[in-house]
Amino acid sequence: MRYIARATSSARPAMPFQRSLRTLSFAVSFAACAALAQAAPRSVFLEELTSVEVRDAIAAHTLTTIIIPVGGTEQNGAHMTLGKHNVRARVLAGRIAAQLGDALVAPVVAYVPEGRVSPPAAHMRYAGTISIPDDVFEALLEAAAQSLRQHGFRDVVLIGDHGGYQRDLAAVAARLNRAWAATPARAHYIADYYRATQTTYVQALRAHGLSEAQIGSHAGAADTALALAIDPDLVKTDRMPRDLRDAAAVGVNGDPRAASAALGQSGVDAIVAQSVAAIRKATGAAR
Repeated sequence: MRYIARATSSARPAMPFQRSLRTLSFAVSFAACAALAQAAPRSVFLEELTSVEVRDAIAAHTLTTIIIPVGGTEQNGAHMTLGKHNVRARVLAGRIAAQLGDALVAPVVAYVPEGRVSPPAAHMRYAGTISIPDDVFEALLEAAAQSLRQHGFRDVVLIGDHGGYQRDLAAVAARLNRAWAATPARAHYIADYYRATQTTYVQALRAHGLSEAQIGSHAGAADTALALAIDPDLVKTDRMPRDLRDAAAVGVNGDPRAASAALGQSGVDAIVAQSVAAIRKATGAAR
């Protein structure tokens, strides 16, 4: 014990040049961290950032991907708001971007094809729905993608919360990739975002005992539970239909009374996980 104490007490202090090296190393590390922090955006949402923040993050290569989330403004019966798709698309795209780590989320596209306007068809038969022609919708997406590519985003990702325009998204991505063939930029239609709601999520609802009649195809238990998990304010629980006939009368297919936020969370988890995996695979293959 005395030897150890003596050895410890006789340790020589660091030489001046050693102290200087440590100080310099710390300063360099601090400067590097500060630079990275300055380049990293403070939000994953494009519209919450300044032009300079976006420019600097792209220049520093901390941002390479932009997600264009597509929603829609349509009727959802008496119990769910018209903007359901828009809220879900924004929230889920934000969670996907956060997991990717190198992505931002563009503003949600809220104007989509929802059926013939006159005479009204599909969701246009119900008040509040907004519909635009397919060619206008596709032109809007192409122009938005071209704008984002011009600013330096390398991968433009299209995801859609509604089933009716999935083929439009695929067609837009294909046209953009033909136009961008000689450049490093690529467009990616991520079918897994919507597919997860029709496969993994529905299977989870069945496992919890829900019937096909309850799950439904529009504003039923599946749709409503997903909305509850994202934002309970999207659902007016006091306006639930009394039965399936009452639901059908206001444009609902399914029984939303069986919905809960807990059930919807399985859908949220599936959408985010499967979309992140698909985007990483697509962007990796494009390089």
